[in-house]
Amino acid sequence: MDLNNTTDYLINMTTLRRNISFLAPLSVTNLVVVLLSISFTIGIIANGLYLWVLRFKMKKTVNTLFFFHLIVSYLISSLILPFMVISYLQGNHWSFGIVMCKVFNSTFSLGMFASVFILCAISLDRYALTLYPVWSQQHRSTHWASITLIGIWICATVLSIPYMAFRETQKNINGVVTCKNNYALFNSWKGQETKALKKRVHMTLYISRLLLGFLLPLFTIIFCYGRIAQEMRHRGLIKSGKPFKVMVTFISSFFVCWMPYHVYQGLLINETETIVTKLIAILTVITLSFNIFFSPTFYLFIGKNFKKVFKDSIVALFESVLCEESSLEQSQNLSTIKSV
Repeated sequence: MDLNNTTDYLINMTTLRRNISFLAPLSVTNLVVVLLSISFTIGIIANGLYLWVLRFKMKKTVNTLFFFHLIVSYLISSLILPFMVISYLQGNHWSFGIVMCKVFNSTFSLGMFASVFILCAISLDRYALTLYPVWSQQHRSTHWASITLIGIWICATVLSIPYMAFRETQKNINGVVTCKNNYALFNSWKGQETKALKKRVHMTLYISRLLLGFLLPLFTIIFCYGRIAQEMRHRGLIKSGKPFKVMVTFISSFFVCWMPYHVYQGLLINETETIVTKLIAILTVITLSFNIFFSPTFYLFIGKNFKKVFKDSIVALFESVLCEESSLEQSQNLSTIKSV
């Protein structure tokens, strides 16, 4: 992922101060660091709870399988946030070595592709359930869902390999090490040839990522939920506007969370540092960090069954903990009384 390249534009606060007089550089850095830290903390806790409920408190179904793996994909993406925070605080200095640099880049790409592909699978599953209920009843099973998910993770892994291969660490004259992509296949080529090659490779990867990681999933989701809405309206299955609001929110959240990232990646192709690039970089960090927590919460809590099971499970968990603490206190008090 080129998300860590956002630090190339965000951390250069001297330039930002000259170009954006109304923006306090230090405040921007602090804001990004705070948002990333909060998103990591809440994301790890919340997504961990979601996984626990889905795995141990709910019956294994097609829906729970899809959502379990969706949460895993977001959890994978959240693992890169501490490295981003430390890099921000060190002025865009990467202190974790080239191996972690490559792992950092490919980890986000893996989580990104897996999450958007799973969202597509969920949309297609809803589409088949609504428009082809007989076929779904005969063929829809956890075995089918498991095979689909295995295929999704394999595709996501394959598509993430280039983002590991091209990632490397570079040290500038000031001794600052950065973790960034180098699209030159042969560093021994002449400068102009290398520059042209880098741009072609960069453009190819960007277009493939834009198509496979955003446009195709977005159009698939829009098509599926558009047809579902038409069919439900045609059958008179909708008694209120809530299902439409849920569908619109589903589509809008996907668009809002991922659009800034892909716009930013497109701006990076020209390798020019502008005010627009800086602002989109900030927006990208904010939307992607919130996406790690907001999206799973929204997708899961639109289901009444999950809300009820989650609430009951959390209440039972706290009651268990409090009961154990109460028993421990009683035992300690009893021991004290006996000793007296």
